[in-house]
Amino acid sequence: MWRNIASNAMTFLVVIVFLLGGVLIWAQKEYQSVGPLEQPICLQVQRGSNFNRVSSDLEDKGAIRSGVLFRLGADYADKTALLKAGSYLVPEGATMPEITDIITRGGASTCGTEVVYRIGVTSAQVEVRELDPAAGRYAEVLEFDPAEPAPAEYAAYRDDVGTRFRVALAEGVTSWQVVTELGQVDILDGDIAERPAEGSLAPESYEVSRGDTRQSVIDRMQAAQQVILAEAWSNRAPGLPYASPEEALTMASIVEKETGGADERPLVASVFVNRMERGMRLQTDPTVIYGITGGEGVLGRGIRQSELRRETPYNTYVIEGLPPTPIANPGRLAIQAALNPADSDYVYFVARTLDPADGHLFAATLDEHNANVAAYRRLEAERANQ
Repeated sequence: MWRNIASNAMTFLVVIVFLLGGVLIWAQKEYQSVGPLEQPICLQVQRGSNFNRVSSDLEDKGAIRSGVLFRLGADYADKTALLKAGSYLVPEGATMPEITDIITRGGASTCGTEVVYRIGVTSAQVEVRELDPAAGRYAEVLEFDPAEPAPAEYAAYRDDVGTRFRVALAEGVTSWQVVTELGQVDILDGDIAERPAEGSLAPESYEVSRGDTRQSVIDRMQAAQQVILAEAWSNRAPGLPYASPEEALTMASIVEKETGGADERPLVASVFVNRMERGMRLQTDPTVIYGITGGEGVLGRGIRQSELRRETPYNTYVIEGLPPTPIANPGRLAIQAALNPADSDYVYFVARTLDPADGHLFAATLDEHNANVAAYRRLEAERANQ
Protein backbone atom coordinates (compact mmCIF):
# COMPACT_ATOMS: atom_id res chain seq x y z
CA MET A 1 0.00 0.00 0.00
CA TRP A 2 2.74 2.44 1.01
CA ARG A 3 4.49 1.60 -2.21
CA ASN A 4 1.33 2.58 -4.18
CA ILE A 5 0.95 5.81 -2.19
CA ALA A 6 4.58 6.74 -2.81
CA SER A 7 4.22 5.96 -6.49
CA ASN A 8 1.06 8.06 -6.79
CA ALA A 9 2.71 10.93 -4.94
CA MET A 10 5.71 10.80 -7.22
CA THR A 11 3.46 10.81 -10.25
CA PHE A 12 1.56 13.80 -8.84
CA LEU A 13 4.79 15.72 -8.24
CA VAL A 14 6.00 14.97 -11.77
CA VAL A 15 2.70 16.25 -13.16
CA ILE A 16 2.96 19.40 -11.02
CA VAL A 17 6.54 20.00 -12.22
CA PHE A 18 5.49 19.58 -15.83
CA LEU A 19 2.54 21.89 -15.31
CA LEU A 20 4.72 24.53 -13.66
CA GLY A 21 7.26 24.16 -16.44
CA GLY A 22 4.53 24.65 -19.00
CA VAL A 23 3.21 27.71 -17.19
CA LEU A 24 6.69 29.21 -17.04
CA ILE A 25 7.28 28.56 -20.73
CA TRP A 26 3.91 30.13 -21.57
CA ALA A 27 4.57 33.12 -19.29
CA GLN A 28 7.99 33.72 -20.80
CA LYS A 29 6.60 33.48 -24.32
CA GLU A 30 3.69 35.78 -23.46
CA TYR A 31 6.02 38.31 -21.82
CA GLN A 32 8.28 38.43 -24.88
CA SER A 33 5.56 38.32 -27.55
CA VAL A 34 4.27 41.22 -29.65
CA GLY A 35 1.82 43.29 -27.63
CA PRO A 36 -1.85 43.89 -28.46
CA LEU A 37 -1.57 47.63 -29.22
CA GLU A 38 -2.85 48.44 -32.69
CA GLN A 39 -1.96 52.15 -32.49
CA PRO A 40 0.70 54.02 -30.49
CA ILE A 41 -0.42 55.56 -27.20
CA CYS A 42 0.93 58.24 -24.90
CA LEU A 43 1.41 56.82 -21.42
CA GLN A 44 1.46 59.25 -18.50
CA VAL A 45 3.49 58.13 -15.48
CA GLN A 46 2.70 60.46 -12.60
CA ARG A 47 5.21 61.36 -9.90
CA GLY A 48 4.92 58.96 -6.99
CA SER A 49 3.32 56.29 -9.15
CA ASN A 50 4.29 52.60 -9.00
CA PHE A 51 4.24 49.52 -11.21
CA ASN A 52 0.83 48.44 -9.91
CA ARG A 53 -0.81 51.65 -11.15
CA VAL A 54 1.16 51.72 -14.37
CA SER A 55 0.37 48.09 -15.20
CA SER A 56 -3.35 48.73 -14.57
CA ASP A 57 -3.21 51.78 -16.84
CA LEU A 58 -1.44 49.80 -19.55
CA GLU A 59 -4.00 47.02 -19.26
CA ASP A 60 -6.88 49.51 -19.49
CA LYS A 61 -5.33 51.08 -22.60
CA GLY A 62 -4.91 47.66 -24.22
CA ALA A 63 -1.13 47.83 -24.31
CA ILE A 64 -0.60 44.58 -22.35
CA ARG A 65 -2.69 41.46 -21.80
CA SER A 66 -1.72 40.81 -18.19
CA GLY A 67 -0.80 43.39 -15.58
CA VAL A 68 0.31 40.65 -13.20
CA LEU A 69 2.70 39.16 -15.75
CA PHE A 70 4.01 42.64 -16.59
CA ARG A 71 4.79 43.36 -12.92
CA LEU A 72 6.39 39.94 -12.38
CA GLY A 73 8.61 40.40 -15.42
CA ALA A 74 9.73 43.87 -14.31
CA ASP A 75 10.38 42.57 -10.80
CA TYR A 76 12.40 39.64 -12.13
CA ALA A 77 14.50 42.11 -14.17
CA ASP A 78 15.02 44.29 -11.04
CA LYS A 79 13.39 47.29 -12.73
CA THR A 80 10.39 47.99 -10.52
CA ALA A 81 12.37 50.56 -8.52
CA LEU A 82 13.54 52.37 -11.67
CA LEU A 83 10.16 53.76 -12.74
CA LYS A 84 10.47 57.35 -14.04
CA ALA A 85 7.72 59.98 -14.14
CA GLY A 86 6.98 61.44 -17.54
CA SER A 87 5.05 61.03 -20.78
CA TYR A 88 6.13 58.12 -22.95
CA LEU A 89 5.24 57.07 -26.46
CA VAL A 90 4.42 53.35 -26.50
CA PRO A 91 4.55 52.10 -30.10
CA GLU A 92 2.09 49.66 -31.60
CA GLY A 93 2.88 46.03 -30.88
CA ALA A 94 5.38 46.91 -28.11
CA THR A 95 6.41 43.90 -26.03
CA MET A 96 6.34 43.97 -22.24
CA PRO A 97 10.17 44.18 -21.99
CA GLU A 98 10.13 47.08 -24.47
CA ILE A 99 7.50 48.96 -22.46
CA THR A 100 9.41 48.31 -19.24
CA ASP A 101 12.55 49.74 -20.82
CA ILE A 102 10.68 52.82 -22.08
CA ILE A 103 9.34 53.77 -18.64
CA THR A 104 12.49 52.97 -16.64
CA ARG A 105 15.42 54.13 -18.76
CA GLY A 106 14.94 57.79 -17.81
CA GLY A 107 15.81 60.78 -19.93
CA ALA A 108 13.40 62.90 -21.92
CA SER A 109 9.71 62.25 -22.17
CA THR A 110 8.80 61.11 -25.66
CA CYS A 111 5.22 62.28 -26.14
CA GLY A 112 2.46 64.38 -24.70
CA THR A 113 2.80 68.14 -24.30
CA GLU A 114 6.03 69.93 -25.13
CA VAL A 115 6.92 73.56 -24.44
CA VAL A 116 9.67 74.92 -26.68
CA TYR A 117 11.40 78.19 -25.81
CA ARG A 118 12.82 79.33 -29.16
CA ILE A 119 15.62 81.91 -29.24
CA GLY A 120 15.90 83.29 -32.76
CA VAL A 121 18.14 85.86 -34.41
CA THR A 122 15.45 88.53 -34.66
CA SER A 123 12.84 87.34 -32.17
CA ALA A 124 11.95 84.78 -29.52
CA GLN A 125 8.80 82.79 -28.98
CA VAL A 126 7.25 80.15 -26.78
CA GLU A 127 5.53 77.24 -28.51
CA VAL A 128 3.25 74.71 -26.85
CA ARG A 129 2.89 71.54 -28.90
CA GLU A 130 1.17 68.20 -28.41
CA LEU A 131 2.09 64.91 -30.02
CA ASP A 132 -0.60 62.93 -31.79
CA PRO A 133 0.60 59.36 -31.06
CA ALA A 134 -1.24 57.86 -34.02
CA ALA A 135 0.10 60.39 -36.53
CA GLY A 136 3.52 60.67 -34.89
CA ARG A 137 3.50 64.46 -35.37
CA TYR A 138 3.41 67.46 -33.08
CA ALA A 139 0.56 69.94 -33.46
CA GLU A 140 1.01 73.50 -32.24
CA VAL A 141 -1.66 74.50 -29.73
CA LEU A 142 -0.25 77.80 -28.44
CA GLU A 143 2.37 80.39 -29.40
CA PHE A 144 3.32 83.72 -27.87
CA ASP A 145 6.12 86.24 -27.43
CA PRO A 146 7.82 85.68 -24.05
CA ALA A 147 8.19 89.45 -23.65
CA GLU A 148 4.40 89.75 -23.63
CA PRO A 149 2.01 88.49 -20.92
CA ALA A 150 1.50 84.75 -21.34
CA PRO A 151 -1.96 83.50 -22.35
CA ALA A 152 -3.98 82.20 -19.41
CA GLU A 153 -3.97 78.61 -20.70
CA TYR A 154 -0.17 78.49 -20.78
CA ALA A 155 0.07 77.91 -17.02
CA ALA A 156 -1.97 74.70 -17.25
CA TYR A 157 0.35 73.26 -19.89
CA ARG A 158 3.49 74.42 -18.04
CA ASP A 159 2.40 72.99 -14.69
CA ASP A 160 1.23 69.61 -15.99
CA VAL A 161 3.54 66.90 -14.64
CA GLY A 162 3.81 65.23 -18.03
CA THR A 163 4.96 68.32 -19.92
CA ARG A 164 8.49 68.31 -21.30
CA PHE A 165 10.55 71.43 -22.00
CA ARG A 166 13.20 72.43 -24.53
CA VAL A 167 15.29 75.51 -25.20
CA ALA A 168 16.09 75.82 -28.92
CA LEU A 169 18.85 78.15 -30.16
CA ALA A 170 18.90 79.27 -33.79
CA GLU A 171 22.23 79.51 -35.62
CA GLY A 172 23.64 83.02 -35.49
CA VAL A 173 22.15 84.23 -32.20
CA THR A 174 24.42 86.32 -30.02
CA SER A 175 25.33 85.53 -26.43
CA TRP A 176 23.51 88.65 -25.27
CA GLN A 177 20.34 87.38 -26.91
CA VAL A 178 20.69 83.98 -25.24
CA VAL A 179 21.23 85.45 -21.77
CA THR A 180 18.34 87.87 -22.22
CA GLU A 181 15.88 85.24 -23.45
CA LEU A 182 16.87 82.61 -20.89
CA GLY A 183 15.87 85.18 -18.29
CA GLN A 184 12.32 84.94 -19.71
CA VAL A 185 12.13 81.14 -19.36
CA ASP A 186 9.98 80.85 -16.26
CA ILE A 187 10.72 77.22 -15.41
CA LEU A 188 14.43 77.97 -14.91
CA ASP A 189 16.00 79.30 -11.72
CA GLY A 190 18.93 81.54 -10.80
CA ASP A 191 21.04 84.05 -12.65
CA ILE A 192 23.81 83.68 -15.21
CA ALA A 193 27.16 84.62 -13.70
CA GLU A 194 28.39 86.57 -16.75
CA ARG A 195 27.67 86.85 -20.43
CA PRO A 196 29.31 83.87 -22.18
CA ALA A 197 32.04 84.57 -24.68
CA GLU A 198 30.63 85.22 -28.14
CA GLY A 199 30.64 82.05 -30.22
CA SER A 200 30.95 79.72 -27.22
CA LEU A 201 27.31 78.48 -27.27
CA ALA A 202 26.18 75.67 -29.57
CA PRO A 203 22.94 76.44 -31.44
CA GLU A 204 21.03 73.24 -30.73
CA SER A 205 17.90 72.06 -28.93
CA TYR A 206 18.34 71.34 -25.22
CA GLU A 207 16.01 69.33 -23.01
CA VAL A 208 15.49 71.18 -19.72
CA SER A 209 13.51 70.50 -16.56
CA ARG A 210 11.68 72.61 -14.01
CA GLY A 211 14.13 74.01 -11.50
CA ASP A 212 17.23 73.73 -13.71
CA THR A 213 19.45 76.76 -13.26
CA ARG A 214 20.05 79.12 -16.15
CA GLN A 215 23.78 78.80 -15.57
CA SER A 216 23.59 75.01 -15.93
CA VAL A 217 21.91 75.44 -19.33
CA ILE A 218 24.66 77.86 -20.40
CA ASP A 219 27.27 75.35 -19.22
CA ARG A 220 25.70 72.63 -21.37
CA MET A 221 25.66 74.93 -24.41
CA GLN A 222 29.33 75.78 -23.94
CA ALA A 223 30.33 72.15 -23.43
CA ALA A 224 28.50 71.18 -26.63
CA GLN A 225 30.24 73.91 -28.64
CA GLN A 226 33.65 72.85 -27.33
CA VAL A 227 33.04 69.31 -28.55
CA ILE A 228 31.86 70.49 -31.99
CA LEU A 229 34.81 72.86 -32.43
CA ALA A 230 37.40 70.33 -31.23
CA GLU A 231 36.09 67.67 -33.61
CA ALA A 232 36.00 70.04 -36.59
CA TRP A 233 39.49 71.40 -35.76
CA SER A 234 40.96 67.89 -35.64
CA ASN A 235 39.46 67.17 -39.09
CA ARG A 236 40.31 70.52 -40.69
CA ALA A 237 41.70 70.94 -44.17
CA PRO A 238 45.44 71.65 -44.40
CA GLY A 239 46.89 75.11 -44.97
CA LEU A 240 44.10 77.22 -43.54
CA PRO A 241 44.99 80.77 -42.37
CA TYR A 242 43.90 80.24 -38.76
CA ALA A 243 46.36 80.30 -35.88
CA SER A 244 43.92 78.67 -33.43
CA PRO A 245 40.49 77.05 -33.11
CA GLU A 246 39.25 80.39 -31.77
CA GLU A 247 40.12 82.12 -35.04
CA ALA A 248 38.29 79.38 -36.94
CA LEU A 249 35.28 79.98 -34.69
CA THR A 250 35.40 83.69 -35.57
CA MET A 251 35.41 82.83 -39.28
CA ALA A 252 32.53 80.40 -38.73
CA SER A 253 30.47 83.17 -37.11
CA ILE A 254 31.03 85.41 -40.14
CA VAL A 255 29.99 82.61 -42.50
CA GLU A 256 26.91 82.01 -40.35
CA LYS A 257 25.81 85.63 -40.57
CA GLU A 258 26.46 85.88 -44.31
CA THR A 259 24.31 82.95 -45.44
CA GLY A 260 21.56 80.73 -44.12
CA GLY A 261 21.98 78.20 -46.92
CA ALA A 262 23.64 74.97 -45.81
CA ASP A 263 24.98 74.28 -49.32
CA GLU A 264 26.44 77.81 -49.59
CA ARG A 265 28.42 77.87 -46.37
CA PRO A 266 31.53 76.12 -47.77
CA LEU A 267 31.54 78.51 -50.76
CA VAL A 268 31.17 81.61 -48.57
CA ALA A 269 33.95 80.28 -46.35
CA SER A 270 36.15 79.79 -49.41
CA VAL A 271 35.66 83.45 -50.40
CA PHE A 272 36.89 84.72 -47.05
CA VAL A 273 39.76 82.22 -46.86
CA ASN A 274 40.84 83.23 -50.37
CA ARG A 275 40.72 86.90 -49.40
CA MET A 276 42.87 86.28 -46.32
CA GLU A 277 45.40 84.27 -48.32
CA ARG A 278 45.64 87.05 -50.92
CA GLY A 279 46.03 89.78 -48.31
CA MET A 280 42.61 91.27 -49.08
CA ARG A 281 40.36 92.70 -46.39
CA LEU A 282 37.32 90.65 -45.51
CA GLN A 283 34.92 93.57 -46.11
CA THR A 284 31.83 91.96 -44.59
CA ASP A 285 28.84 93.94 -43.29
CA PRO A 286 27.92 91.63 -40.38
CA THR A 287 31.19 92.40 -38.59
CA VAL A 288 30.58 96.14 -38.95
CA ILE A 289 27.08 95.73 -37.55
CA TYR A 290 28.41 93.76 -34.58
CA GLY A 291 30.88 96.56 -33.89
CA ILE A 292 27.95 98.99 -33.76
CA THR A 293 25.52 96.94 -31.68
CA GLY A 294 27.90 94.82 -29.62
CA GLY A 295 25.56 91.94 -30.38
CA GLU A 296 22.81 93.58 -28.34
CA GLY A 297 19.77 93.52 -30.57
CA VAL A 298 19.19 94.20 -34.26
CA LEU A 299 20.61 97.33 -35.93
CA GLY A 300 17.30 97.99 -37.66
CA ARG A 301 18.73 100.28 -40.35
CA GLY A 302 21.36 100.38 -43.02
CA ILE A 303 25.04 100.90 -42.29
CA ARG A 304 26.08 104.54 -42.65
CA GLN A 305 29.05 105.51 -44.81
CA SER A 306 30.66 107.10 -41.77
CA GLU A 307 30.43 103.74 -39.99
CA LEU A 308 32.05 101.94 -42.92
CA ARG A 309 34.98 104.41 -42.82
CA ARG A 310 35.44 104.42 -39.05
CA GLU A 311 38.28 102.24 -37.79
CA THR A 312 36.99 99.85 -35.12
CA PRO A 313 38.14 96.33 -34.16
CA TYR A 314 35.16 94.91 -36.07
CA ASN A 315 35.21 97.07 -39.20
CA THR A 316 36.63 94.60 -41.70
CA TYR A 317 36.48 97.26 -44.43
CA VAL A 318 39.31 98.99 -42.57
CA ILE A 319 41.17 96.39 -40.48
CA GLU A 320 43.29 93.54 -41.81
CA GLY A 321 42.28 89.95 -41.16
CA LEU A 322 39.72 88.70 -38.68
CA PRO A 323 37.96 90.72 -35.98
CA PRO A 324 39.06 89.99 -32.38
CA THR A 325 36.12 87.72 -31.49
CA PRO A 326 33.25 85.86 -33.13
CA ILE A 327 30.23 88.01 -33.97
CA ALA A 328 27.60 85.37 -33.13
CA ASN A 329 27.24 81.75 -32.08
CA PRO A 330 27.78 79.67 -35.23
CA GLY A 331 26.22 76.27 -35.74
CA ARG A 332 27.91 72.99 -36.54
CA LEU A 333 27.63 73.40 -40.34
CA ALA A 334 29.19 76.86 -40.33
CA ILE A 335 32.09 75.61 -38.17
CA GLN A 336 32.64 72.68 -40.49
CA ALA A 337 32.54 75.02 -43.51
CA ALA A 338 35.12 77.36 -41.97
CA LEU A 339 37.46 74.43 -41.37
CA ASN A 340 36.73 72.64 -44.65
CA PRO A 341 35.88 75.38 -47.16
CA ALA A 342 35.06 74.62 -50.76
CA ASP A 343 37.93 74.49 -53.24
CA SER A 344 37.30 77.62 -55.26
CA ASP A 345 38.98 80.73 -56.61
CA TYR A 346 36.06 82.99 -55.67
CA VAL A 347 36.79 86.24 -53.86
CA TYR A 348 33.45 88.02 -54.36
CA PHE A 349 29.77 87.29 -53.87
CA VAL A 350 26.50 89.19 -53.98
CA ALA A 351 22.86 88.26 -53.40
CA ARG A 352 21.29 86.44 -56.36
CA THR A 353 17.87 88.09 -55.94
CA LEU A 354 16.09 90.36 -53.46
CA ASP A 355 15.02 87.23 -51.55
CA PRO A 356 17.88 86.09 -49.24
CA ALA A 357 16.63 82.51 -49.53
CA ASP A 358 17.75 82.48 -53.19
CA GLY A 359 21.41 82.55 -52.21
CA HIS A 360 24.34 84.32 -53.82
CA LEU A 361 26.25 84.71 -57.08
CA PHE A 362 29.99 84.09 -56.73
CA ALA A 363 32.79 85.56 -58.80
CA ALA A 364 36.53 85.12 -59.18
CA THR A 365 37.22 88.46 -60.85
CA LEU A 366 36.15 92.03 -60.20
CA ASP A 367 34.58 92.29 -63.68
CA GLU A 368 32.38 89.25 -63.02
CA HIS A 369 31.45 90.62 -59.63
CA ASN A 370 30.55 94.05 -61.03
CA ALA A 371 28.27 92.38 -63.57
CA ASN A 372 26.55 90.45 -60.78
CA VAL A 373 26.18 93.61 -58.71
CA ALA A 374 24.70 95.46 -61.70
CA ALA A 375 22.12 92.70 -62.13
CA TYR A 376 21.20 92.98 -58.46
CA ARG A 377 20.88 96.80 -58.73
CA ARG A 378 18.47 96.36 -61.65
CA LEU A 379 16.28 94.13 -59.48
CA GLU A 380 16.30 96.81 -56.78
CA ALA A 381 15.32 99.46 -59.31
CA GLU A 382 12.52 97.32 -60.70
CA ARG A 383 11.06 96.83 -57.23
CA ALA A 384 11.31 100.56 -56.47
CA ASN A 385 9.36 101.35 -59.65
CA GLN A 386 6.54 98.90 -58.96
